[in-house]
Amino acid sequence: MAVRGLAALVSVILILGVLGCSSSSHGSHDAYVTLPGSDQVTGFHVDNKNGSMTVISGAPFAAGATPTAAVIDPSNKFVYVANAGEGTVSLFTIGKGGVLSEVTPRTTVGTNPVSLAIDSAGGFLYVGNFGSNSLSVFSVASDGSLTAVTGSPFPTASPLSLLITPSGKFLYVANANTATISAFTLTAGIPSAVGTISTQLGPAGMAVDGSEHFLYVANSLAGNFSGYAIGTSGALSVIGGSPFTAGTHPISLTFSSSGNLLYVANQGSNNISAFSIDGNSGFPTAVTGSPFTAGTGPVMVVADPAGTFLFSVNQGSRNISGFSVDSSTGALKPNSQPQAGTTAVPSSMAFLH
Repeated sequence: MAVRGLAALVSVILILGVLGCSSSSHGSHDAYVTLPGSDQVTGFHVDNKNGSMTVISGAPFAAGATPTAAVIDPSNKFVYVANAGEGTVSLFTIGKGGVLSEVTPRTTVGTNPVSLAIDSAGGFLYVGNFGSNSLSVFSVASDGSLTAVTGSPFPTASPLSLLITPSGKFLYVANANTATISAFTLTAGIPSAVGTISTQLGPAGMAVDGSEHFLYVANSLAGNFSGYAIGTSGALSVIGGSPFTAGTHPISLTFSSSGNLLYVANQGSNNISAFSIDGNSGFPTAVTGSPFTAGTGPVMVVADPAGTFLFSVNQGSRNISGFSVDSSTGALKPNSQPQAGTTAVPSSMAFLH
């Protein structure tokens, strides 16, 4: 599960509010993709009109060993990258034209960090250390530098992905080896345990709806996804009918910008399942035409925060698939440039706000 987990950590980014984005005056906005096999991070300009992708000048950029997940701070000044192979987090500043410059030294975290989350105010960064069963928490300074908060690292079992609700009230951790989800409240960045709930085998990516009423997790080894209602305390309770069927090895989820359409990346069947979500019950109903063909081995699905496009990070075919989203039906249509190649196997993707 650990190997698949390294690919899946991507879903953490969906979670964070990191994926919000505003269109630039130049007709495009930027996204960054981690390339674990080559120890690099690449970047793309994404066209606001058709979703086509062009490589940022100077990309790919050198990172640490096995960069697996990336997250962007809300001010669009910094990119943080979890380097799973060396137990560090890299800080990059975002320069003119989207060019990245690393600020050293890197910050030491736990063993095998595979997931990241940042709160919507950009005040705290969370790192899931899969190998050391812990959660590192840092306060973020105005220059992007990190300082460990009191009590960090905090214990949690095999954290494969992290999700902070947009309001910043709750943190959820998918624990791959114990098939559980842990819930925490956040006060001044400090996580306090609410409780843990069992899920199906191989919990990986998570997503929360726009109203923060429901949370969903992809259970890769069980071949389904689970849905939970979020209580006022942050505690989770199972939605009626859960778990739900998607494709083969569902590994990542994301919501549309409208918050009522859920998309699931199916790594084993090379496609994306789409569902409309009932706002009262949380029950998912398959969108007409679902599932939609992606590249080979999709490990992350990302909704462009501009609200028009959806992207799939495909490890097997070493590319990014782009789709236009029909806002009325939720159906996906390949963009005019359906795929953008990467120089190595990709694992995650994050957009500027």
